[in-house]
Amino acid sequence: LILGHVTSDLGSGWLARGELDYITSFAFRQQYTESFNEAVFSQTHSVGFVTKHWSDFGINLVAENNVNFLSTTPGNDISIRKLPALEFNQREHEVDVAALPFWVSFDSSAGLLRRSQNLFQTRQFVDRLDFAPRITTVLHLPGIQIVPSFGIRETSYESSEVSPGVFSGQNVLRNSHDASVDFILPSLQRIFNAPNWIGSKVKHVIEPRITYQYTGGIDNFNRIIRFDETDVLSNTNQVEFSLNNRLLAKDKNGTITDFVNWQLLYDRYFDPTFGGAIIPGQRNVIQSSLDLTGYGFLDGVRRSSPIVSVLRVQSRVGIEWRTDYDPLFHHFANSSLSMDGRYKQYHVSVGQSHVNTDPAIAPSANQFRGVFSYGSDTRKGLSFGFSAYYDYLKGVMQYSQTQVTYNTDCCGLSVQYGRFNLGTRDESQFRVSFAVSNIGTFGTLKRQENIF
Repeated sequence: LILGHVTSDLGSGWLARGELDYITSFAFRQQYTESFNEAVFSQTHSVGFVTKHWSDFGINLVAENNVNFLSTTPGNDISIRKLPALEFNQREHEVDVAALPFWVSFDSSAGLLRRSQNLFQTRQFVDRLDFAPRITTVLHLPGIQIVPSFGIRETSYESSEVSPGVFSGQNVLRNSHDASVDFILPSLQRIFNAPNWIGSKVKHVIEPRITYQYTGGIDNFNRIIRFDETDVLSNTNQVEFSLNNRLLAKDKNGTITDFVNWQLLYDRYFDPTFGGAIIPGQRNVIQSSLDLTGYGFLDGVRRSSPIVSVLRVQSRVGIEWRTDYDPLFHHFANSSLSMDGRYKQYHVSVGQSHVNTDPAIAPSANQFRGVFSYGSDTRKGLSFGFSAYYDYLKGVMQYSQTQVTYNTDCCGLSVQYGRFNLGTRDESQFRVSFAVSNIGTFGTLKRQENIF
């Protein structure tokens, strides 16, 4: 196991950064790590790059290696490497033409890539060239803003996929063109008197938005090798409806906070096959679905997306609740809830994640987590805390942790008990640390494993 992070200022605006995260065996990580998050995180990400930005331009030279372990079986992983890749981009730059503002930008890259997994692997170095210019403008009408955008994308690959898992050295050129129109409609708002616990006033704002998007010219989607998000672009003809509800709270001092934010998103697809990119009966990943939600939902042709709901509450108790309701099957396909609150020395955090979609897309899951603590690692006197992760479908407490800390003016003692139950690992751990003020900490309980 190798972990490292480095940053260096090379001068003249050049900056170098690198992060190394590499393991030879996911089973090794699960058996010997002392962190639950690390034990269940099945990916490693190593990257090094040199970058410089000036005016509206930026240049990056990148070397990257990502590994996704599919199980603890040796060799059952997906490895994607960029060695190297050169990126040259321009952020949106305003150009006025005939009294209308236009913004031009482009993204470009050239790299040598490789993908390797249990069933197949590409050549050691697959050359990919990509160039994507874009132009955007805005039209102001009474109460409405219209933001049209036009772009093309040319991508050249040195290899192609002739059938699932079978590659050839035949070049493939992807030519795409796209247009989108964003309609920002008039917002509705009203001010109300608020309860004392919210503030003096609260403003309710409703912000509707409609976005039409068209992408065409990609008639060879199934020949493209998947390396990253550049390669999941497909044809689409769709419209997205967005409705954002906001409650803005104003206290007696005049401070305004975004108290509640509830956004609803829904896509309607006029091309249910996305230009022939959809393969029925399996998980399909394309740019249109990734732009809407992090959960997969395309296992066949369809004309409507799930209704995505994102609710956020920012107060003494913070809440974020994300759900995907699938109107095609009339049930909630995915749900993710987290709550966090503090009161004096007390801290409570709970969360739940539920995946209830087609098994061809993702296996079902229903997991809970919770943290409760009193005090802190530096508070004088007694502090304690407890955390747990529970798998509801398996009926297993995957991880639990209890810690007691007692501090005096000069020193402190912490005792922690933890238990792993991950199938491949079933064990208990005791950790102890003794801290002396202005000297240091001694023992087996490391700072990053502290529950506070």
